Amino acid sequence: LDFVLEVDGDDEFSELCRDFEEMRKRLKESAEEKVLMDKENKELISNISHDLKTPITAIKGYVEGIMDGVADTPEKIDRYIKTIYNKANDMNVLINELSLYSKIDSNIIPYNFEKININSYFKDCVDEIGADLEQKGMLFSYRNYCGANVLVTADPEQLKRVINNIINNACKYNNKAKGKVGITLTEFDRKVQVAIKDNGMGISKEDLPHIFRRTYRADMSRNSAGGSGLGLSICKKIIEEHGGEIWAESKLRAGTTIFFTLNKVIDQSKEK
Repeated sequence: LDFVLEVDGDDEFSELCRDFEEMRKRLKESAEEKVLMDKENKELISNISHDLKTPITAIKGYVEGIMDGVADTPEKIDRYIKTIYNKANDMNVLINELSLYSKIDSNIIPYNFEKININSYFKDCVDEIGADLEQKGMLFSYRNYCGANVLVTADPEQLKRVINNIINNACKYNNKAKGKVGITLTEFDRKVQVAIKDNGMGISKEDLPHIFRRTYRADMSRNSAGGSGLGLSICKKIIEEHGGEIWAESKLRAGTTIFFTLNKVIDQSKEK
């Protein structure tokens, strides 16, 4: 596939050779994509295996503590059992993320696109998000610069998954005494832009272009928080399936803002 077929002339044989050269290029690109995909799959399996070891090791340690009598009071046993339960939940989240990514990657998940009123949809979302963040001791703000009757085309369930994944990241990687998360909606001619901002650890300039890759692993301080690293990759796939774009802006120790767009439902009669 590395042999380049150089051809001059306009006869049928030259045209055939040019077709072969075009086919060679496509085959080489396909082979290179497969090698890259295989490499990413191996990295992904390695990352998931590494992330599963942490809660498994903790569960084993606490179970042994109960079996060996280290947890010798009802209060201590209760604390051990709660920790085991939380670690099992962490494992469940990792496995569910991997399963979901596999389905999205294979186009198995059917999307149920609807015309959604962006105002009422986000009002329900922010009520739930605000209550969750309040329990975690974080400040939450919401600004909406969209008209009252703006409609977008989206799958409500998958859109909520995107929002929750971004919010969870904002909480997970926030090391401030008073964490902050803000959602801002902005209306444009044909799109609605959603911006989710936090005041967390931030991402370096070197890492920022790679955060939506499925095998992305940031520095160890971020990895120590746990997680498969698939969250933003899943968000990217879902938003692209919606015909939108997703990107990020960030500054170390100052926070990160994730932006994504959704397509508005355009009234064709008004355009005419």
